[in-house]
Amino acid sequence: MQARVKWVEQAMFLAESGSGHTVVMDGPEESGGRNVGVRPMEMLLMGLGGCSNFDVVSILKKSRQAVRDCEVRIDAERADVEPKVFTKIALHFIVSGTDLKETVVKRAVDLSAEKYCSASIMLARAGVEITHSFEIIELA
Repeated sequence: MQARVKWVEQAMFLAESGSGHTVVMDGPEESGGRNVGVRPMEMLLMGLGGCSNFDVVSILKKSRQAVRDCEVRIDAERADVEPKVFTKIALHFIVSGTDLKETVVKRAVDLSAEKYCSASIMLARAGVEITHSFEIIELA
């Protein structure tokens, strides 16, 4: 896996994935940026969310659950002093569908957290306190 990050100007960078997709990262105005892109640490959280949500949806589909939507909301806390690493991250999944079984949704979230989501497991091994929760919304 590879990536490339090129400085554009001020606090703006253009990140390109090995698969050819690009994302703009930029800092806040007080740090010399123009606030036209996500912050690098936000990108890390979004990657974590994408990784874990991909797992949960995939496991639910393989379990023949009628999942129609899955959103993960992420709240993170960072250290007050440099380096301002993440200290706590809470992932909350909102799973919508028809006749979803709570035990199967819980198993999907647990499997992502404990076995499949490389991003979550890597951050946990680095000392970040990560919690996972979920709710189910029954659709008509």
